[in-house]
Amino acid sequence: MKRLSAERLGVVLAIFAALGFSFKAILIKLAYAAAPVDAVTLLSIRMIFALPAFLWVGFVVSRSAPPLTRRDWGKLVALGLLGYYGASILDFIGLQYISAGLERLILFTYPTLTVMIGVLFMGKALEMREVISLLLSYCGIGLAFAHDLQVANDMATVLIGGAFVFASSLSYAFYLSGSGPMIQRLGSARFTALAMLVSTLAAQLHFFAVQPISAFIQPLPVYAYCLAMALFSTVLPVFMQSAAIRRIGSSKAVLIGTLGPVLTIFFGWWLLGEPLSLAQMGGAGLVLTGVWLVSRR
Repeated sequence: MKRLSAERLGVVLAIFAALGFSFKAILIKLAYAAAPVDAVTLLSIRMIFALPAFLWVGFVVSRSAPPLTRRDWGKLVALGLLGYYGASILDFIGLQYISAGLERLILFTYPTLTVMIGVLFMGKALEMREVISLLLSYCGIGLAFAHDLQVANDMATVLIGGAFVFASSLSYAFYLSGSGPMIQRLGSARFTALAMLVSTLAAQLHFFAVQPISAFIQPLPVYAYCLAMALFSTVLPVFMQSAAIRRIGSSKAVLIGTLGPVLTIFFGWWLLGEPLSLAQMGGAGLVLTGVWLVSRR
């Protein structure tokens, strides 16, 4: 009975994590619509709002833990720059050009990209189901691109936005590929908190390098959307996903996470007025099937 309860809790946590992550693109689009705020400022404010939670978690879990070596810090800095800073800033920039639905589909190629990184750089073998997964995922993105091109009537804008979001997905895939050994060594909570602190510092350095401090002065709705991003699309889903993986395993958690693109497409249609089409839904189906293939045991 306890095992069943733990599994059900893991499934619920994975669903809520997918909901939180899927809503991030909607909140970013709403913030862009509320005021002429740029991607760097938006990311900086979001990270500042998320900072207290990760400071607290990092302090609590590090009190009784052994100190980090210089090599540990080097890996943390590299992974923090790739993950929550690099992937985020590229994603924020890409969303200035493309729809939330297309963004989520492109971003959801990270499982197949993680597989390819393992094949190209870590000596792993490529199985036939992984080849099929890659073909399905990128055919699905092609259909979603066709939808956005038809709606936007501007190929250059869609291609620029798609390139930024694909770079975001690639950055996150590199982060995932390198984070496994560090999570085993430090624990998921400590690693996540410290990597987020590195990312927050990088985001603030980027902001002060390109923006005056007066750029922090934004309309109230921008702060509200950034606070919602920090809480409901960053802090809570990050820890809910870690807790879900502990209870049901990474494969099931990833499969449940495939709800994300469908939820983003629905919320984009409902809240942002983004049009729906059969091409977009077909593309979503192909991408999700590809992720399912590459994630199942």
